[in-house]
Amino acid sequence: MSTMVINPVTKPLTHALTDSATMLRRNLKRMLRYPSMTVMLVGMPVVFLLLFVYVFGGTLGAGISGASGGRAQYVNYVTPAIILMTISAAVQGTAISVAMDMTEGIVDRFRTMSIARVSVLTGHVLGSLIQTMFSITVVIGVALLVGFRPTASVGDWFATAGVLVMMTFALVWLSVALGLASRSVEASSNVGMPLILLPFLGSGFVPTDSMPTVLRWFAEYQPFTPLIETLRGLLMGTPIGDNAVIAVAWCVVIALGGYLWSKKLFNRESTR
Repeated sequence: MSTMVINPVTKPLTHALTDSATMLRRNLKRMLRYPSMTVMLVGMPVVFLLLFVYVFGGTLGAGISGASGGRAQYVNYVTPAIILMTISAAVQGTAISVAMDMTEGIVDRFRTMSIARVSVLTGHVLGSLIQTMFSITVVIGVALLVGFRPTASVGDWFATAGVLVMMTFALVWLSVALGLASRSVEASSNVGMPLILLPFLGSGFVPTDSMPTVLRWFAEYQPFTPLIETLRGLLMGTPIGDNAVIAVAWCVVIALGGYLWSKKLFNRESTR
């Protein structure tokens, strides 16, 4: 009597959820087993925060807010950019984790098992989402210690949390695709660098109207500027305007593009 193996694609939704939970536990255990990755991904934004607040904060703060500005004003201005940089740094770790799985053969082993195919990538996405939220919490805590004083209400904090989850979800799917597209783990560690640099080329550290014309045009229309301005408006009460709508639109485009690209690459690898 032969045993029938259930096709991963046709498995019930409950099995897909169970398999995704299993893959999530696997990724969380790997984060606990190798904490150096989390420390590195948290440490870099914290170093940038301390550098810009204590080294450049006095001068840049005075330039942004006039004579009454200074370091105290600048920490409030720069923290939203550092938060976004934290997301960019954390999702870079996702690309590395995905590339490790693809190059070390574990995914080939998963394909021989009766598990939902989608759960392999879903585990990475959910694990990175949890890791990033932890990293953001640490960075915000450090920012508060060095003088960050948000004026957000309880509702604004909930809205901020929603925006952060949305941003992270979108960038994580993009990083999953970048990890799948990488030929090696070493290559995957570099593909996310533009995501870390984009806040510098937006309104994260200085207002865009202080930039040369060409750079100002790029800064105003690249995706990270409306994301930063939305966070800054929610946390500090500055005008948001249409930045929130643009930020949501960018997140939808990035998430959908990252998901479809990831699915295409993963399915292509499955047919080899």
